Amino acid sequence: MNHFDYKKESESDGAEEIYSKIVRAGRRTYFFDVKATRNDDYYVTVTESRKKTEKDGKFSFEKHKIHLYKEDFCKFAEGLDEVVGYIREHKPECFNPDGSAISSIPASLDDEFDKL
Repeated sequence: MNHFDYKKESESDGAEEIYSKIVRAGRRTYFFDVKATRNDDYYVTVTESRKKTEKDGKFSFEKHKIHLYKEDFCKFAEGLDEVVGYIREHKPECFNPDGSAISSIPASLDDEFDKL
């Protein structure tokens, strides 16, 4: 049985990790991390880690990361909320096969960012 190390690259960058949420979604894993700078300001890193199978049968992970800084929290949340709302309106089946909304997705992403 293979064991995979989901350790994030950012764990060694010197920032203090305040809160972390891991979301596993098929071959992808998303890491949402709240970190503190030396000045005790918060920022968020979002990392997508995708498991890939190489030609020799071994596994590797392709990672993509964004850093979201405090001055951008509101604009980011508004933009994400807007595009998710658009998808809910025009393609509700993206949230549930029967077209109903998934109850675990917050009505407003602003509420989630306020919790940070």
